[in-house]
Amino acid sequence: MTANMTSTQFVSSMNETFFRPTFYISGLYNIPHAKYYYAFLCFVYAVTVLGNSFIMGTIYLVRSLHTAKYLAVFNLAFSDLCGSSALIPKLLDMFLFDNQYISYEACLANMFFVYSFMTLQSLTLLALAYDRLVAICFPLRYHAVVTKKAMSLIIGIMWIVSVTLDALLVSLVTRLSFCRSTTVNSYFCDHALISKLACNDTFVDSIMGYVCISVLLYIPLILITSSYICIGLALQKIAHVQQTKAMKTCSSHVILVALFYVPIISVYTAGFTTFVDTNVRIINTALTHTIPPMLNPIIYTLKTEEVMNSVKVLFKRSKVKSALNRPVRT
Repeated sequence: MTANMTSTQFVSSMNETFFRPTFYISGLYNIPHAKYYYAFLCFVYAVTVLGNSFIMGTIYLVRSLHTAKYLAVFNLAFSDLCGSSALIPKLLDMFLFDNQYISYEACLANMFFVYSFMTLQSLTLLALAYDRLVAICFPLRYHAVVTKKAMSLIIGIMWIVSVTLDALLVSLVTRLSFCRSTTVNSYFCDHALISKLACNDTFVDSIMGYVCISVLLYIPLILITSSYICIGLALQKIAHVQQTKAMKTCSSHVILVALFYVPIISVYTAGFTTFVDTNVRIINTALTHTIPPMLNPIIYTLKTEEVMNSVKVLFKRSKVKSALNRPVRT
């Protein structure tokens, strides 16, 4: 009798451990006309694809932009494009076409790609801060220190760190058992909310979540802030005209940093310290994930003189080519 009970409990435990549920992504709850919000995200995605493709194409085609700085800008545009592509199309499929159920494997893949490209954006902004720090604080050594080889190495390390930490974060979910609700009160497969649905111990998952947020979001922001404190101190020692010129080279990066970090850090900090309404959290985090990738290429095009001049060169070149290719009337 005892042996049979033990065997039954063991089988039950095994079934619970290896149960792979289908998750239900709830999205916005009880908000009228929510589909207009999702339609707006469709517009945001279209602008994101066009804008970041344009920036990457411009950097690729204009040889004067083949520098260490624009290698990082290219990586930022690529991360923005891939991050939005990992999130928005699936989001639109779920909420505009009522396909809100997602398989266990697809959910983990969604989690991995959304987090990986979001953290790559964070680390790339840190790399661009390093570029500005060296350019302003050590201008005579800039071309010797910030080379394309050095920036390629930095970007490669960023990819390894981001992918490794996020892969470890997602892999820990596979040890969890889900025997209660499988409804995720979010708009994508959010690690923290999925961990809360598990029946077994999630202490390791929680610690890994805090480690990832600290290493990939909070620490880069602290380092970026420190770099601008150093830049500010360095600017106090140079002439006013040079100060203005140096500040103009930093303005686009400062705007990108504010757009990316202020909303996302606010959402995570509020989540740690107080209760946030589900709908408020979904709207804030969705806009945090989608608006910066849309605005980044627009800001870099409008605020960076090098990019504006390069765009003008491309347009002139295309006009000349079209004029040469036009058939001559006889």
